[in-house]
Amino acid sequence: MSAEGPVAEHAPTAGEYIVHHLTHWRNKELNGPFDLSVVSWDSMFFSIVLGVLTCFVLWLAARKATSGVPGRFQAAVEILVEMVENQAKGIVHNANSRKLVSPLALTVFLWIFVLNAMDLLPVDLLPWIWEKIVVANGGDAHHAYLRSVPTADLSVTMGMSLAVLIVCLVYNVKIKGLGGWIHELFSAPFGDHWALYPFNFLMQIIEFVAKTVSHGMRLFGNMYAGELIFLLIALMGGAFASVGLGTGIGLAIGHIIAGSAWAIFHILIITLQAFVFMMLTLVYIGQAHDSH
Repeated sequence: MSAEGPVAEHAPTAGEYIVHHLTHWRNKELNGPFDLSVVSWDSMFFSIVLGVLTCFVLWLAARKATSGVPGRFQAAVEILVEMVENQAKGIVHNANSRKLVSPLALTVFLWIFVLNAMDLLPVDLLPWIWEKIVVANGGDAHHAYLRSVPTADLSVTMGMSLAVLIVCLVYNVKIKGLGGWIHELFSAPFGDHWALYPFNFLMQIIEFVAKTVSHGMRLFGNMYAGELIFLLIALMGGAFASVGLGTGIGLAIGHIIAGSAWAIFHILIITLQAFVFMMLTLVYIGQAHDSH
């Protein structure tokens, strides 16, 4: 997200404002939807910084954990860890696998939650700060693009879902053996018969692709829609400058009420989306442990 700089010659239209806020800070323009040479610096920056911060908080909780009466911080982390562990036990029945899967699920949940929570910041706050940095270094503020919600970037969510796919493939081979997994690819779900091998293999590939795409698209779609609604609410708040005093005051009040109501509701959305992504991660890894 970004804000128009003070050097702009005229105020942006509603469409220009939204398009500008939905433009990433990239190393170059996209040359097609699958141009892998393009890097979204803003998504990468916030993902890494918030990921490191999440790991630091977990490390801090583990470092300060005591066997006595826990403090509020330790109690909150313990409740969260226990919740994730109980979910993992119900889905992944291999105790040895849960030594890795449970911490992975906890990290996924917390990381996606903090990435989603960036949507609760005022839409023009970080872009305004970024704009000042660009101007101070001689840059053109009009082109100071910055989107602070990495999960509203399809490349980020699909990258996460691809990582989950890789974990699933690793567990398929680890649990069933390479030969056993390859046999399963050709013998399930229709049956172990040579005439059904092509259809079984095709269905298995479709299943892997469908799960991976839907896993990433679900998170992206919900967060992108939430970001867009915040932008529309911000437009309503900014419209008071172009209308009469009475109408302007009404729009400003409506902007505050609508923004607060959507932010409160959005807290549920960002938590639910992080939980759903974590649960699907556990489900897909659990399926990798099951034999057909």
